[in-house]
Amino acid sequence: MKLNYFRRIAASILAGLLIFALPGAGAAESLAGKVGDKRFSPYLPGNPKDECTKTYHDYVAAGGHSAYATTFYSRVVDLYIICGSGLNAPSQKAAEERALRSCQAGLKRWKVRTASGGCEIAASK
Repeated sequence: MKLNYFRRIAASILAGLLIFALPGAGAAESLAGKVGDKRFSPYLPGNPKDECTKTYHDYVAAGGHSAYATTFYSRVVDLYIICGSGLNAPSQKAAEERALRSCQAGLKRWKVRTASGGCEIAASK
């Protein structure tokens, strides 16, 4: 008799906890498909095979905190764009730092200098 009574109490306590826990579970929404905080519109060539276009689409598709960094583009002076991203980082700030490091590594790798000076965060979420 006591065991049956204990089971009923335990089941009602767990049911009550479930009722209060479910609304909090829906609050953690995915960031996938969202552009986030757009600081400026990055130049994306029309070619879907372009590396920076792919990187930007990967940034938008990422479900966690992510950032997209790129060089400014001037048709008169610059003939190229260098970009980088930080995907699914623990925080937005960490994602921005990763994206800037990735973009700056591209500048060093290709040994280029841009008229705009360097990399900037175009969008982050």
